[in-house]
Amino acid sequence: MAQTIRRKATGVRRQTRAHDTKRQVRQARQKTNSLIDWLMRRLPFTEDQLHAFFLLLILLFAAVLAWFLASMAGLTLLLGEKVDQMAIRGGFEADRVDVRGTRHLNQLMVYDQVLGAKDRAMTDIDLEALRASVMQLNWVKDARVSRQLPGTIVVDIVERTPHAVLRKPGMLELIDETGHDLEPISPAKAKGKLLISGPGAQGEVEALDALLDAAPAIRPQVAEAEWVGNRRWNLTFKSGQMLALPEGTDDSAKALINFAQLDGVNRLIGGKVVAFDMRTPGRIYMRCPECAAENNPPVVEGGPT
Repeated sequence: MAQTIRRKATGVRRQTRAHDTKRQVRQARQKTNSLIDWLMRRLPFTEDQLHAFFLLLILLFAAVLAWFLASMAGLTLLLGEKVDQMAIRGGFEADRVDVRGTRHLNQLMVYDQVLGAKDRAMTDIDLEALRASVMQLNWVKDARVSRQLPGTIVVDIVERTPHAVLRKPGMLELIDETGHDLEPISPAKAKGKLLISGPGAQGEVEALDALLDAAPAIRPQVAEAEWVGNRRWNLTFKSGQMLALPEGTDDSAKALINFAQLDGVNRLIGGKVVAFDMRTPGRIYMRCPECAAENNPPVVEGGPT
């Protein structure tokens, strides 16, 4: 037997309440607008003048707030000064600088960087600012500045490692493994160190290191490396002989490895040949004035592969 389901219709009372609410909201808005209009007509100000008045109040509030913040900042500074004075009276005054970890760096240069912190309260010392100042020294790779109570500033230095000598116009400069300048060096002190030259060579020091690492047996024999045309290297050995390498990271490394293999078999370094040229793939050209005078051209067994 079929049943009929009847949906419950919206109650009349609910609809009536909703209409009453809407009507009350409209009436409230009308009364509020009427009241504002009535007040505006009674006040001796125009609407533009009232807007200007409120803007002036906002600006005055901002000025008072700025004055309050400035006063608080001054109070903070005053409190900081009082704390520093109490620290000095208590014996916590920077009266000593302890520099550690220096070998090549002149400690007086470090003292100059932190001299401004002496005779100040330990609480008033900006350690980060002191470290930033010390880091500007050429020899400093890293540094840590700390307080050692009651009155010692400790500066721990990590020095850069001398690696090679860079030839610059009119001078020689000691550099580290990244090409960073350390200090000028005399020709006498530069003897025995790898000499690097050529425009743009300073930015290629790390690449040169990787190249020489490809042939460890050859590396100790290299006295000078010249960066030629901003594209390739000429190596001069301690024997005075010169090796011209090709362009490109891979090609130059392969050529140097081949030369090391040839030298191991034929002892090229220290021989009569004054220059080797490996810029042509698969070939090695040798210049030997002494051999030409003897009409005896140099022979190398096993050319480069």
